[in-house]
Amino acid sequence: MSATITWTTDWLSTSTQTINGFTSVVVTAGWRCTGTETANGKEYSNSIYGTCSFTEPPAGDPNFIPFASLTQAEVNNWVWASGVNQTVTETAINTNLASQINPATTQPPLPWVTQGA
Repeated sequence: MSATITWTTDWLSTSTQTINGFTSVVVTAGWRCTGTETANGKEYSNSIYGTCSFTEPPAGDPNFIPFASLTQAEVNNWVWASGVNQTVTETAINTNLASQINPATTQPPLPWVTQGA
């Protein structure tokens, strides 16, 4: 089975000042990429969190999206365009999940400790 990857935005900061004629301009986002996978009857998960800042929209920008009209997909695109590498992040999530499912080391009980005592 393969991991389910989800990108979410935990928060957005907006400017309290008018920027190039626009109000409530998003200047920073807190994002999270989470992966989950079920294997061996158990659910595994891993998450990477980060923040990023955005450039100011130019005056008269026809592509400006008012805050109330933003979607998760649009903010994800901004996050990735700001330098957060989607592929590298998702690969790191999948690598971590694989190591949880098939760990390179284990911690067995100590042989001199009586089990259940």
